Amino acid sequence: MDLDPSTLNRALPLRDQIYHKIRNLIVVGQLKPGEVINEVAIAEALGVSRTPVREAVKRISDEGLVKILAQTGTYVAPISRADLEEAYVIRRALEMESARRAAAKFTAAASELLEDNMAAHRLAISRGRYATAIQLDDVFHRTIAEICGLPMIWRAVDISKAQMDRGRYLAIPRPGYGEQTIEQHEAIFDALCGKRLVTDMGGKGHGTSSRDVVPQHARSRRRPSRLKPREQPACKEWGFVSA
Repeated sequence: MDLDPSTLNRALPLRDQIYHKIRNLIVVGQLKPGEVINEVAIAEALGVSRTPVREAVKRISDEGLVKILAQTGTYVAPISRADLEEAYVIRRALEMESARRAAAKFTAAASELLEDNMAAHRLAISRGRYATAIQLDDVFHRTIAEICGLPMIWRAVDISKAQMDRGRYLAIPRPGYGEQTIEQHEAIFDALCGKRLVTDMGGKGHGTSSRDVVPQHARSRRRPSRLKPREQPACKEWGFVSA
C-alpha cells in the first residue's frame, strides 16, 4: 500500500486525509475485496494515532466500501451488481440536473475549462494513461456541477459512485473505452454550447438534450456491472458478486 507519511499535512485534519488515502486505495484496487483493513498497521505506517484511522475507516464503511464485522475484523467490501445499479441511478439523476442547470449559466470561460479538460483527456488516452483519463472524466463532470453553481451535487455523486469507479478501474484498459467517453463528453459540450439542454423537467428541448446525452454517458460507465466473472477474469480477483 502507498501510505507515505510525508504526504500528510499535519496542519489539516488527519482523519479527512487518511479517509481519502484509504478510500482511493480501495477504489483503484490496491486494496482488494476481502482484504483486511489493519488500522494499527495503517496508523504505524502513517505515523499517527489509531483514532483518525478508525474515524476514516468508519466513514468509508458508511459508504459501503468496507465491512466492519464484530469480533472478526474489518474487510474491503465486494463489488455487487446491486450497488453498481444504485450508483448508476443516483449519478444519472444528479448529472442530468447538473447539466440542465449549467446550460443556463454556460459562458466562454466555462467553455474553455471543458475544452482544456477534453484536450488533456484525449492526450491521456493516446498515451495509455487510463487512470489519469478516469480522473479527468471526473473533473469534467465536477466542472459542470461547479458551473451550475451547485458544487455539492458533485460531492453527492462522488460519494455514491465509488462502486462504479471500482468497476471502471476493473474494466481498463479496454479498446475503445476511452475514445467512447471522449465522444460523449464532446456531445455534452456541444449541447451546453448550443444551449440545447432541457430547460425544465417537463419541457422539450431542441436538438441534443440532457435526457439524451447524459444518460447515454452514464450507461457507458455502468457496463462493467453486466460482465459475468467468466467473461472478465479480473472480476473474481476483485470480489465481484451478483448481489
